[in-house]
Amino acid sequence: MRVTILQKDIYWADIEANLSVTNRMIKESRGSDLYLLPEMWSTGFATEPEGIAEGVTPEDNITLKWMINAANDNNCVIAGSVAVKDGEKYKNRFYFIRPDGSYEQYDKHHLFRYGHEDKYYEAGNRRVIAEYKNIRFLLNTCYDLRFPIWQRNFNDYDVLLMTANWPQSRQNAWETLLKARAIENQCYAIGCNRVGNDPHNNYAGGSAIIDAYGHTLCESMKEENDTISAELNMEALRHLRTKFPVLDDTDQIIFKNINN
Repeated sequence: MRVTILQKDIYWADIEANLSVTNRMIKESRGSDLYLLPEMWSTGFATEPEGIAEGVTPEDNITLKWMINAANDNNCVIAGSVAVKDGEKYKNRFYFIRPDGSYEQYDKHHLFRYGHEDKYYEAGNRRVIAEYKNIRFLLNTCYDLRFPIWQRNFNDYDVLLMTANWPQSRQNAWETLLKARAIENQCYAIGCNRVGNDPHNNYAGGSAIIDAYGHTLCESMKEENDTISAELNMEALRHLRTKFPVLDDTDQIIFKNINN
């Protein structure tokens, strides 16, 4: 499977401008099976979402409708998070949209208290694993990366998808933790971070695709819009897990309730 990260600057609260840039980036990197976008990629990381968040159906969510159409038009998965208003609650919702229009959604579990995300958003309470072409993807968002128990692999996923708005001031943590999650879970870790700035932070990117050994298959340029791609080799991943069966020794008793 070929996967592509679309690392991009984000126009603040300008959905149409962000859709236009993203559409162009996909056209310039045709042929991937999956495209991963940053967190809240169509608006910027809006910790105060009133007037910015969209609805939860394609009829009242321009971004979601665009993602569904783009997945169909390009015969691929489009993945990334969007600020939505679900009833009276706001959610930071990660969509994983397949070419046939079906999709999975994951509501960010660990809300970024330091940035007051928890004051306006409601946390999700379940892990979500999406399947496509016989590959299992765990969906996670930004701050989730700091909590390894949430990503603990019970041999139920193959790829960790991480969409993010991770500030430049903590860039070393982003790069270190993404690699650690890949090694400890014997999985591919695909992390898409943004570049540019918003009203609160500067962002340096550092998006990357890491294999289960912790090797960086590809890494984006810093501080620039960039498109990077890599092939995921499932046969090699299965061979590693068989030869060096770390996942068989996972602490099942301690963490048995994580998937409940």
